[in-house]
Amino acid sequence: MRRAGRLLARRLFGALPVLGLVAIGGFLLLEAAPGDAVDAYLAGIGGGDAAQVAALRAEWGLDGGPLPRLAAYLGALLRLDLGWSTAFERPVLAVVLERLPNTLLLMGMATLLALSLGSLLGIVCGARPGSPRDRALSLAAIAIYAMPGFWLGLVLIVGFSVRLRWLPSGGIETVASGLAGWDRAADIARHLVLPVASLGLVYMALYLRLMRDGMAELWRQDFVRAARARGMAGPRLVLRHVARNALLPVVTMLGLQSAAMLGGSVVIESVFAIPGLGRLAAEAVARRDTPLLLGVMLLSAVVVILVNLAVDLAYALLDPRVGSGTGG
Repeated sequence: MRRAGRLLARRLFGALPVLGLVAIGGFLLLEAAPGDAVDAYLAGIGGGDAAQVAALRAEWGLDGGPLPRLAAYLGALLRLDLGWSTAFERPVLAVVLERLPNTLLLMGMATLLALSLGSLLGIVCGARPGSPRDRALSLAAIAIYAMPGFWLGLVLIVGFSVRLRWLPSGGIETVASGLAGWDRAADIARHLVLPVASLGLVYMALYLRLMRDGMAELWRQDFVRAARARGMAGPRLVLRHVARNALLPVVTMLGLQSAAMLGGSVVIESVFAIPGLGRLAAEAVARRDTPLLLGVMLLSAVVVILVNLAVDLAYALLDPRVGSGTGG
């Protein structure tokens, strides 16, 4: 417990500079982009005169130079104030937190599907490397991993929504359904089947290959040979000695792929019209809403940091050497 606490403290302390770099770097990158929220607003209403432009820029805090606005933004961040969304006319934090649960639900279910199914099938392949089932599953995994997530999502929509009419093609739940309790949960689950499959199956193939290759390498290790010499065989040998040690690189890859999965969820949300952080970022870009886009970037960075923190703790539980000394 003390070891996990030290690891947690180190990771949280190291996350502060990362968030600072994301905030400053994101602000400077968006500042270098042409146009701002006033330009997007006037383009939507057909233009305006110079006085109107000046008044809007003063009202929205866009009339100062980059450095004073950066200083004001960082000062607001220290007060946990992400600013005001000109597109939604609401605080950025409220808008982002409203969309965050949908993205977390999509990512969480896709991660659970990818990790559990990929590890299970990887154990099936790695139990007998080179067998016909290993070759068949490995070939299928390579084929799935080669598919872009958005293309897989479109194929699933055509197959299961358009032709078979088994599942809804988009949204997070039925609009104005009036459902509550378990009925609403079941409705949300039906809407999430296709997007979760589109996002999770690609990463499932990656985890399957990692688990299979790790187990194939471990079969040649001395400690496995010693266990077999003592008469250990069957599921006990596979699960307790081989699969457990092969799980370490899978867990490591889970942390490394968390940012990629968050980026993949942006595309999947657009394909399936899910109101999450991905669609919110697209709307912020379209309306040149810099505070909102910065809020999405910062919250996404926090999500990735927390996922990697959970992975580090899981790694420490699997490997007692992690966090026990100066390394790890």
